[in-house]
Amino acid sequence: MSNTTKRALEASLKKLLLQKPLDKITIQDLTTDCGISRMAFYYHFKDIYDLVEWACVEDGNKPFIMNVYRSVSKEQIESYLYKLTFELIEGVVNEKAEGTGLPEEDKRFIADFYKYGFVGVMLDWIKDGMQEDYSTIVKKMSLTLHGNISNSIGNFLDEG
Repeated sequence: MSNTTKRALEASLKKLLLQKPLDKITIQDLTTDCGISRMAFYYHFKDIYDLVEWACVEDGNKPFIMNVYRSVSKEQIESYLYKLTFELIEGVVNEKAEGTGLPEEDKRFIADFYKYGFVGVMLDWIKDGMQEDYSTIVKKMSLTLHGNISNSIGNFLDEG
């Protein structure tokens, strides 16, 4: 049942995005279109951007992602991608640096460095109309990253 409500909210969001930009869509608009209560919305999502994130991850729908990209400020998209990417890379850096004694500030620097590269690639991909297959981009980023975090940690330790 819960996935049905999420899908209904996603469908309403997509419908409303055809009529107005994301920053003009309210939770009231979504719940009215779905015929559900505001409490039902908040049971599943903390805000509209949480719904957008869920829809992007669940769907990977190119027109939907492009519409959100055009409707939301670049700063909002960057902020979201930086936060998401940093958390993922930070976990890898912490795992690889375990027991090395590498200072937290150096770990953060390494995670930030890779975060900016990843987000830049993702933003360019979206801006260019998502022409290249997503799995190809993921593979290329993985190949680029393979072994490099460990090398960066080693380089920082050698400098000390």
